[in-house]
Amino acid sequence: MICGVDEVGRGTLAGPVYSCALIFSPVEIEDINDSKKLSEKKREYLFDEINKNNISYKIGISSVEEIEEMNILNASLLSMKRAVEDLKVTPDLILVDGNISPKFTFDVNVKTIVKGDSISYSISCASIVAKVMRDRFMKNMHLKFPVYRFDKNKGYGTKEHINAIRKYGPCEIHRMSFLRNII
Repeated sequence: MICGVDEVGRGTLAGPVYSCALIFSPVEIEDINDSKKLSEKKREYLFDEINKNNISYKIGISSVEEIEEMNILNASLLSMKRAVEDLKVTPDLILVDGNISPKFTFDVNVKTIVKGDSISYSISCASIVAKVMRDRFMKNMHLKFPVYRFDKNKGYGTKEHINAIRKYGPCEIHRMSFLRNII
């Protein structure tokens, strides 16, 4: 079994990092691609297709506090590790997007793939699942903190988001170390 792993949210100003570890089924779903290259509507559709086709996956999350404590790279690797180690089965091979892999607590073959979310089917599926799950979280955070428009920007540093931070100050899900040049 091959497991694809990807994370989302590394470059945002707010919210946790989400990672997905995904073991794909033999069913090939059309239009799978890097989540950043798909519209939100297409990602939601593909997320439903991935779930319909019984593809096994787990989500790993690193909190804003962990990002601040250990830096974004280490927090991203921790979220990947959590996702993989939460799987019910141990894969034969883990494909990780990027050039650095987390250290797992069990022996497994791991291959890193730069731009893997555009090259590997399983990493692309993981990218979509992680993006949809994190986007849904950020939409929920919009209900709590509407002035930042997390429903639209998902925590990324858009002009509207930066202006809101400057006007209202940061909220509890902002990454303070990412705001040094803003506030």
